[in-house]
Amino acid sequence: MERLWAPWRMTYIGMNDHKEKGPEGCIFCDKSSDIHDKENLIIHRGETAFVLLNLYPYNNGHLMVAPYLHTSSLSDLSDEALLEIVKLTRKAQETLAKAYHPHGYNIGMNLGAVAGAGIADHLHQHIVPRWNGDANFMPVIGETKVLPESLEQSYEKILNAWNSEE
Repeated sequence: MERLWAPWRMTYIGMNDHKEKGPEGCIFCDKSSDIHDKENLIIHRGETAFVLLNLYPYNNGHLMVAPYLHTSSLSDLSDEALLEIVKLTRKAQETLAKAYHPHGYNIGMNLGAVAGAGIADHLHQHIVPRWNGDANFMPVIGETKVLPESLEQSYEKILNAWNSEE
């Protein structure tokens, strides 16, 4: 029998066991107000929104764009914030294309817990790179996603690609 070692997943598994507790405060507000971008996986800070790597990615390179404003409603965002979220999403897709050469993307928001939002109180846009054959039996049978690259490697690769396009 082969074994797949992914010790970083234990934190995520533990969080799912106690999901109702969750972290204090809002992860997006906490990360954006902290100055340690690398530790918080922040790729870019804009005027009204920022880009960060998902701590529990669906695929390597899974990015999110979130406004600084703590809100669950698009109606609460200014036109400037809405535009910046779209522009940062475009830049994120271009950056992922350069860094990973995916075959496609899932881009979107889950607004509300019933729609699948893991963090329903602070809206955020997901940009998930996809490849032909990136889904296999592991998520279906084993409820485990295999990620071939560490978060640290993904962060450096994406940050370098992001900065090389500016």
